[in-house]
Amino acid sequence: MTQPPIGGAAGSPGGPAHQEPTAGATPAPGGPPATGYPPYPQPAAPKKRRGLLIASIVLAAAVLLCGGGGTAAFLTLRQAEDGQGAKEPTVAVDGFLTAVYKDRDARAAATFVCSASRDDKKIAAKVAEVRKYAGQYQNARFRWTTPKVDNQTGDRATVSTRVTMTTADEKMADQELRFTVVRKTGWWVCEVA
Repeated sequence: MTQPPIGGAAGSPGGPAHQEPTAGATPAPGGPPATGYPPYPQPAAPKKRRGLLIASIVLAAAVLLCGGGGTAAFLTLRQAEDGQGAKEPTVAVDGFLTAVYKDRDARAAATFVCSASRDDKKIAAKVAEVRKYAGQYQNARFRWTTPKVDNQTGDRATVSTRVTMTTADEKMADQELRFTVVRKTGWWVCEVA
């Protein structure tokens, strides 16, 4: 076996060990260039995204405000009355009675009812009930006394009348009715008792 030279050669068993530079290590100044993998670039400093965050918050706030405003407008307008309403509380009641008892037209009756109480199915059911009741008698006719305002405070009035049904064979029936009428874009029937 031969002896290595004194001081040993690099890479020989007695010589200084040769070490590969670790990944990302930079060679010492003036030293030999590093072998192996090139050094990793240093990560860039994180960008400040404050502008993006502020823009996102402003956009979210705008969407909420617009959505909330749109919802409020919808709810407000949903309660708005269609059309003009009657000029007087008694005119609203008379129009409603004419539509229900003479014309027997649910759509026409609905045009005198306030939006809070307007239920097309219930109005149609009432008109059908009147039609059925009248159909049980020979030539049934309805008339009513001139509607009279019993009480009016601001935009609310109570109106009363008596509806009378007469038949060809001299039968007669009376019914007292009291209406609650409100003023919005005109006078509207809201309740019948």
